[in-house]
Amino acid sequence: MSRKSLGWMTAVGVLAGLGFSAGAVAAAPAKTATPAKAASPAKAAPAKRAASAFKIQVLSSAPGRVTGGDALIEIVGPATAKVSVNGADVTSSFAKDPASGHLVGLVKGLKEGDNAVTANAGAAIPYGADPWTAAAEKAVQEVFERECAVFLLPTGTAANALALAALTPPHGAIFCHQEAHIANDECGAPEFYTAGAKLVGLTGAQGRISLESLKGALARYPRGLVKQVQPSALSLTQATECGTLYSLEELDALCAAAHGAGVRVHMDGARFANAIARLCCSPARMSWGAGVDVLSFGASKNGTFCCEAVIFFDEALAHDFAFRRKRGGHTLSKGRLLGAQMSAYLKDGHWLDLARHANAMADRLAQGLEACPGVRLPWPCAANEVFAILPRAADSALKAAGALYYHWGSRGLTVDQAPGADEVFVRLVASFATKARDVDRFVEIAHSVR
Repeated sequence: MSRKSLGWMTAVGVLAGLGFSAGAVAAAPAKTATPAKAASPAKAAPAKRAASAFKIQVLSSAPGRVTGGDALIEIVGPATAKVSVNGADVTSSFAKDPASGHLVGLVKGLKEGDNAVTANAGAAIPYGADPWTAAAEKAVQEVFERECAVFLLPTGTAANALALAALTPPHGAIFCHQEAHIANDECGAPEFYTAGAKLVGLTGAQGRISLESLKGALARYPRGLVKQVQPSALSLTQATECGTLYSLEELDALCAAAHGAGVRVHMDGARFANAIARLCCSPARMSWGAGVDVLSFGASKNGTFCCEAVIFFDEALAHDFAFRRKRGGHTLSKGRLLGAQMSAYLKDGHWLDLARHANAMADRLAQGLEACPGVRLPWPCAANEVFAILPRAADSALKAAGALYYHWGSRGLTVDQAPGADEVFVRLVASFATKARDVDRFVEIAHSVR
């Protein structure tokens, strides 16, 4: 018996009112057993956001196991949705079911293999005033267990720089680790968006600011001294640029010291999910519970296409952030594309499942490399990154086999740990998409070099 697949099912109302059926946000993989669905927005915030669920589901069978060329399909969403199959309009085959209130229709003449079903609900309100953005904001508040101001942005650099600009005047000082991403990898964006604030690099082992270093910096930059920048913000990275983690107690102490000096606390949480998954604590505890005022909540490194959130736990600090985001060129007209990503990311703890997988793959890699001749790990794997000192021969063999990773200079290493002439220090990152077989192959190549 021939089988037809309804694997690519897209609720286009999530994407736009242009009628295209791009499946990056709402589509499920071909021949999947689970139909794609858009996020189901909760209570809308502004009155103009009319929240409604939108999804497509097959009632007669699993999407990838349709037989006989016919399928009974339900559209959960506006009754005015237009439905098409393989580009042909089949809206006339659908009618409102009196029991559920949803559109239900029998689609006939499906071809063998994949068939594309799309449903378009028409245009949506732009610039984030849509139900998917409202749902994402509500989901973030639920994850962090409190009311907070949430702003979605497409990049982590924008999230960090604009968040810091909300805390720091042009004559302010931002204290951060000397190896922090904002200091080394954002092309001066924090300085640009703050209109000239100074980044003050602090020390601490393995990417973590020490309490002594922070207290020393606060003493060197007393408030009110006109010739110096004024202490304004402390930026902590969790997980750090060395892949290590602050303990909850360390975060508590650093935030308390900053607040005691009238300094607000920002957290760069590009790998926030990986840290939560490893520490087994609540997002609330590791953020506002520790004293963080503003969080750059990363999602792009953990599975979304391009979505981050700036979360103000002190909502008063966000009084002008909408203007800063717009002036900085990061207010998307199709903001629903960010909202749909964030809602799907957080739904049913999916974000933590992705992080746990990445961490597990990093653990597998670290354990394998520790058994390889000549390989040294300067510190344990704490999240989803492994830092290793490899023999140059192993590095060459891995690169020749197609492995992609960064050489890391000697950042974070002590003098005793520094690589020798025949060694290289590298950063290896596992992700939500890393496969165990690829990890094992990497280790196999590294182990084979003598």
